[in-house]
Amino acid sequence: MKTVLLVEDERDVLENNRKFFAAEGYRVLTAENLTQAREHLRAEAPGAIVLDIMLPDGNGLDLLSELRAAGSKTPIIMLTAWGKSSDVARGLKLGANDYMSKPFTYEVLQARVEAMFRNVEQVPETVTRGLLTLKLTSREAFVNGADLLLTAKEYTLLQFFVQNENRAMSAEYVYESVWGQPMAGDSQALITAVSRLRKKMTGCGYTISSEYGNGYCFGRGEP
Repeated sequence: MKTVLLVEDERDVLENNRKFFAAEGYRVLTAENLTQAREHLRAEAPGAIVLDIMLPDGNGLDLLSELRAAGSKTPIIMLTAWGKSSDVARGLKLGANDYMSKPFTYEVLQARVEAMFRNVEQVPETVTRGLLTLKLTSREAFVNGADLLLTAKEYTLLQFFVQNENRAMSAEYVYESVWGQPMAGDSQALITAVSRLRKKMTGCGYTISSEYGNGYCFGRGEP
């Protein structure tokens, strides 16, 4: 049975959404605020999250940022009544899979959630580049079978680079995508993490190159 976590502070909306998804065969978890949502997430990982942006104890985008920074790939669809493109853009940059503006129809919401489940099911268990192998489920990386013993942040950074192979990306973009917050001029954390990855990846046939003005790029080569 598929499990969905609904995070919504309007009780009538939350209850109606719960009833609809339950009637469609989902196991439904509900939260009226970020605190309750975090309690659910500490106990288990739902298959998908429907996340309202405006909540009584904070912004849903903060929870989104926390989950992505921790390496969670749980599909998340944002709900917003604002219709502010800046919030939608920020959410998508932070790693949201989709968004919907209120009011919405239950059928369309369910269709969006089902699409996210299908996309997750199509993700391979492993990704290989040369002698480098990433195990997506266990979040481990290996070179020629040897475990690189990456930290959670190093793994998230490496997976981000692999997903953007041969694409030049600015340091600011990489940092915001992986750390979930603006770099604000302090690039040392990113520089250190990239340096460690390069050393651990030695011998795999791929590296993370850097060029002044063009940022970082993951591709074939050696450090």
